[in-house]
Amino acid sequence: MNTSSTAYINGKFLPLSEVTISPLDRGFIFGDGVYEAIPVYAGLAFRLDSHLQRLENSLIAIRLDNPCSNEQWRDIVNQLIEKNQSGDQSLYIQVTRGVAERDHAFPATKSATVFAMSKPLPAYQQEPIKAITRKDIRWQWCHIKSTALLGNLLLRQEAIDAGCQESILLRDGILTEGAASNVFIVKNNKIFTPEKNNNILPGITRDITIELAKENNIDITETKINEQELLNADEIWVTSATKEIAPVIELNGKPINGGETGPICQTLQNLFNQFKQTLRDHS
Repeated sequence: MNTSSTAYINGKFLPLSEVTISPLDRGFIFGDGVYEAIPVYAGLAFRLDSHLQRLENSLIAIRLDNPCSNEQWRDIVNQLIEKNQSGDQSLYIQVTRGVAERDHAFPATKSATVFAMSKPLPAYQQEPIKAITRKDIRWQWCHIKSTALLGNLLLRQEAIDAGCQESILLRDGILTEGAASNVFIVKNNKIFTPEKNNNILPGITRDITIELAKENNIDITETKINEQELLNADEIWVTSATKEIAPVIELNGKPINGGETGPICQTLQNLFNQFKQTLRDHS
C-alpha cells in the first residue's frame, strides 16, 4: 500500500499516512459500517451509478443515513481519481456510524465517518485460480456489503492455507458465492449462477457478466445450484471487481476442464475486455 497516495476522510483530502480514525469509531469497535470497491479504468470509475446504488442499499439495510448525495459522491470519487494520477485504480469507500461511546444501541447523534482511498488495480485480474469448497458459516444478510467480514476472512484463509486462492461456499448443500467473489458454472454449454437473494452479494461484475452473455445470445440462467452440480461442472469461474472474470482450474484438488480456462469463460473474458476497451476509447 502506497501510504503517500491521496485519501479522503470526512471532507478532507490528505496523504493516506496522515489519516486518523478514533478508536471509538463504531466501524473499528463493531464493524458497524458498509463499503464499496470500485474499479477505475483510464481514469473513469466503472459503473459508478451502480456502485453508488449498492452503497445506498447497504446503508438503508443497516439504518444509516447516506452522508452524501450522489453528486457529492461523484465529486469525491472523481477528485480522488485525479489526485491519484488517474489511470487504472481500485477505489475503496467506507461509511461507518461514526464515533460514539461503546454501546450496542445506535447513538442518538448522527456523525458518520466517510473514508475513501485508492490503490493501483491488482495485476492478478482474470488469472486462473484454484479453489476449495467450504460450508458457508457467514451471517444471513450477505447482500449487505458490510465491513464485518470476519467469516469471509476465515474462509478465504482456509483456501490460502490449502494452497488455493478462493473458497467456494455452500449453505445447506446449495451454492452461494465465493469468500470474496460471485460464482458461475457451465454445464453442456449453458451458464448457471446463483440467483440474487440475501445469501449473496449482488456483484456489479456479476451483473455485467450476465448482461454480456445475454447480449451475445449465450445461454445463461440464474438459479439454485446444488453441490453435485457444482462438482460436476464443465467450467467454473468467479467474478469480482479485482478478479474480473477468473477461471477456477482446480476445485478440491480436482482439475476443472483439464486444468485449463474453459472456452465459454474465454468468450466472456474477451467480451468483458472489449467492454473495458470501449470505456478507455471514450475516456
